[in-house]
Amino acid sequence: MADVWIPSSLQKYTGGLQQIQVDGSTIRQIISNLELLYPMTKNKLADKNEILPGIAVIIDGESTRLGLLEPVQSDSEVHFLPALGGG
Repeated sequence: MADVWIPSSLQKYTGGLQQIQVDGSTIRQIISNLELLYPMTKNKLADKNEILPGIAVIIDGESTRLGLLEPVQSDSEVHFLPALGGG
């Protein structure tokens, strides 16, 4: 199972957990399985077809390019990061 790191803004839905092991071979499956464990997380990360604007997905230190279709290995580390604004 992949190690999934939860941003602080979503930890209220995971009972305060910062890191969770989640099964899935794509980001879509990871998010769907996360939703099964912790309802309300999916709609904060993605809609039906894409990662929500303002959320970056990092897998093993690399930014994703394929969005929900990005493959995930069982030993991967997945981070959902809120975008930082600046100005």
